[in-house]
Amino acid sequence: MMMNKNDKPTHIRFDWAIKKLLRSKANFGILEGFLSELFLEDIKIMEILESEGNKETRDDKFNRVDILVKDSREQLIIIEIQNTRELDYFFKILYNASKATSEHMKEGEPYSKVKKVITVSVVYFDLGQGQDYVYYGDTKFEGMHYKDRLELSAAQKKMFERESVSKIFPEHYILKVNMFNDIARDSLDEWIYFLKNSEIKDDFKAKGLAEAREKLRTINLSKKELWAYRRHLEDLHMAASLEEQFRFEQAEAREKGMAEGMAEGMAEGRAEGMAEGMAEGRAEGMEKGREEKALETARNLLAMGIDTDKIAKATGLKKEEVEKLASIIQ
Repeated sequence: MMMNKNDKPTHIRFDWAIKKLLRSKANFGILEGFLSELFLEDIKIMEILESEGNKETRDDKFNRVDILVKDSREQLIIIEIQNTRELDYFFKILYNASKATSEHMKEGEPYSKVKKVITVSVVYFDLGQGQDYVYYGDTKFEGMHYKDRLELSAAQKKMFERESVSKIFPEHYILKVNMFNDIARDSLDEWIYFLKNSEIKDDFKAKGLAEAREKLRTINLSKKELWAYRRHLEDLHMAASLEEQFRFEQAEAREKGMAEGMAEGMAEGRAEGMAEGMAEGRAEGMEKGREEKALETARNLLAMGIDTDKIAKATGLKKEEVEKLASIIQ
C-alpha cells in the first residue's frame, strides 16, 4: 500500500477520525496506541468524558477538535488538533488544562483528589520558535539560593501515589507535525508521519497503527461520511488559502513600508546633506574672510614698524605666518 506523492491519501485525516470514528470504544485501541507511543508507557482508555469536536456545520469552528478521555489511572488526557494559526494558542492550552482540573473536582473533596491532567496538542502551524517537532513541558520547583529541586517526602509519595512534584501538575505535549521531515526514525515518528501525511506505510509497526491501517481507510466510509469528510477537507483548504493570503498581504505591506521608508530616508538625507553643505560652506567662507582680514591688518602693522610678536598676538596669526608676510613685503 505504498503511495506516490501524486496519489490521494488512502487514510482519513486524524483530526476527522478523532472527531467521528475514534469515540467508539471499539476504536479505543488506535488512540491508546498513539498515546502509549507518545508517553512511552502503556495507556488504557476507560471512557471519553466530553468533547467540543462534534461540529456539524461550516459555521462551527472546524479548526479545533478537542477530546477529553480518562485512562485507567484516572488521568485526564486532552487531545486537541489545531489546523490554523492562533497566536494565543499557548493560553488555550493553559485554559483547557485549568478548566479540566476545576470541573472534575467534586465539591468537598480534599485537594489531594485533584485529577492529573495531560494535554496533547497536534498543531499544523509553526507555534512559537523552535526547531524540534515534539515538545514536552511540566512544572518543577528549583531553589533560588541553593538551586536544589523541591521534591515530595516519602509520606507524600505514598499518599499521592506520585514520584515527584512535577507529576502532580499538568503535563503538556506539543507536536508540530509540519516541522517533521518525513523520515521515521522510531515508532513515535511513524505516528507523526501519519498525522502529517494521512498515510500508514506497510513497514510501520507503532502501537495502534495496524488497527488504524484497517479502520481508517477512506473506502470504509459510508456515502454520508464521505460527503462530510470531503466537506471537512474543503474547509481546511479554504482556511489554508486564507492564511496564505494573509501572509502574502503582510509581506506585501512590509515591502511597501520598506520602500516608502527608503524613499523618505533618501529625501531626508538629501535635505540634510544640502543643509549641512550650506552650513559648512558658510563656516568655511567666514573662516576664510577672518583669515584675509587678519593678513590685511598684519600688513598694515608691519608697514608701521610694529614688532612681529605683537602683530601675531593682535591678529591671532602664527608668528611664522607674520614673519613670512614681513619677508614678502620687504
